[in-house]
Amino acid sequence: MALFDRLSRFTPQLQGLLRIIAGLLFLSHGLVKLLGFPPGAMPGQQQLTTLLGAAGIIETVAGILITLGLFTRCAAFVASGEMAVAYWMFHAPNSFYPVLNMGEAAILYCFLFLFFAAAGPGSFAMDAVRRGKRADG
Repeated sequence: MALFDRLSRFTPQLQGLLRIIAGLLFLSHGLVKLLGFPPGAMPGQQQLTTLLGAAGIIETVAGILITLGLFTRCAAFVASGEMAVAYWMFHAPNSFYPVLNMGEAAILYCFLFLFFAAAGPGSFAMDAVRRGKRADG
């Protein structure tokens, strides 16, 4: 128990690290849709006027903002909503079970970003600098 008590001192830093990693991964989904990068990744480059193109814009912008910890709560709220829509529109109709409908990532992103919308960015966020607070927690 003492180990976990000691680890809890690092909650803001671990929350910030989780936000950065989640933001970068989310950004990568947007870059695939907007730029087709990296080549060969699915679904590949999309037209901006399509639903997947709009998703690419949201994922790229929100991914950058979440990674930087800038306007984190708003960006995370939008990203959470996008992932809820993605799950119910594209995954759930294929099967009730997320492991079969390939929707685990959408569900996880949805609730992870909902957490950041509620809890804030943690450490290492530009939001803290913008408000004149310490950026390292």
